[in-house]
Amino acid sequence: MSKTAKVSDELWNDWIDSPKISEKKTLQLYTEWLGTARKKQRTPKVPFHIWLILAGRGWGKTRTGAQDIAHYALTNRDTICAVVAPTFGDLRRVCFGGPSGLISIIPEECYQVSRGRKHYSENSAEIRLANGSKIMGFAAIEPDRLRGPQFHRAWCDELAAWRYPETFDQLMFGLRLGDNPQCIITTTPKPTSIIKQLIERNDCHVTTGSTFENEANLAASALQMLKEKYEGTTLGRQELYAEVIDMLEGALWTNAMIEESRLPKDTNKELTQIIVALDPAVTHNDDSDETGIVVVGKDANNEYYVLEDISGKYSADKWCKIAVKAFYEWDADRIIAETNNGGDLVERLLRTIDANVPYKSVTATRGKLVRAEPIAALYEQRRVHHVGYFAELESQMTTYTGERPKPSPDRLDALVWGLTELSKSRGQVNWRIS
Repeated sequence: MSKTAKVSDELWNDWIDSPKISEKKTLQLYTEWLGTARKKQRTPKVPFHIWLILAGRGWGKTRTGAQDIAHYALTNRDTICAVVAPTFGDLRRVCFGGPSGLISIIPEECYQVSRGRKHYSENSAEIRLANGSKIMGFAAIEPDRLRGPQFHRAWCDELAAWRYPETFDQLMFGLRLGDNPQCIITTTPKPTSIIKQLIERNDCHVTTGSTFENEANLAASALQMLKEKYEGTTLGRQELYAEVIDMLEGALWTNAMIEESRLPKDTNKELTQIIVALDPAVTHNDDSDETGIVVVGKDANNEYYVLEDISGKYSADKWCKIAVKAFYEWDADRIIAETNNGGDLVERLLRTIDANVPYKSVTATRGKLVRAEPIAALYEQRRVHHVGYFAELESQMTTYTGERPKPSPDRLDALVWGLTELSKSRGQVNWRIS
């Protein structure tokens, strides 16, 4: 038996006899997890610095990450743990407050209590425990917040969707407390540079799994919905079966094409035109497509720049407000929108938010693949530059082969509409700093 195992046994023996209710509840939490977790969900016994979990939707990634961090913080006094999610919303709704998040699993008796209330701040996303340990939340969209803090352990959720890979670098710089600082990453796999680099590391233990490994804990209706959306598609190989699809035969874009011309997010360029491009969803429910909202620009040398991807599932009122806000924040020339489904409704909705915003409708007369080919050619010529990282958009680009996609690649559609408009447009130069 190893020294670590002996220490662990001594710890549990002490806790069984402990009069502290917090320690008894911690022991109960851990033993219940061991009884329900699948083998792949249990922290590896082999040495690792990073535990990378690449798994399909519904596999149990969030619960695994939350249990690991909670267990570490509860069994090690006066430690500091970090939880990093793509956005603050993801942090609060998924990692902390979600049905599999930290708040749902940490026993009430294990919190530090002040003034009769358990010590959890939703605003700062911080949990303080009775044993002196802290779990601190961070959003990956703010890498500078991770400059300075130090940690014993970290949990990174949906790393493949982080907009700024430098956030991970900042976290690693601060992961230096204790004898064995470790990082757990839970993510749906995408062929981003950071994921491919991690897979190759000798100190990274990789666990993979498909959605259907957790079939016993998923509703039949949820499984059916996922199969209807993704089964038989290249995106399904990624989203359900957790394949890292690096280069897909027939795809118009490759990761190398995007990477070769990428620019840092803080790059300054003098642009002659900026456009906010919309591909609006016509419904708003759980099964609706996303609304694609992408900001693109062009300079005097006919080089093109992808500046922002703010797509998502929104109500009509919400995506209108987001598009108009982006128009003013980027000092754009106009908003354009694809109107095959919405017709004049799109313009009327935008006018309710801002009657004076410059607007142009575009209508699809050719198929997606035909529309996308000239834009892919611009990428091949290294004339399109992504200013920063746009993981979801780039995933749609590199997995689109022209097959009928499920769900629709709305981010890609907005990108194609915007760059098509810029590549056609001519006129007076209006210089600005992006």
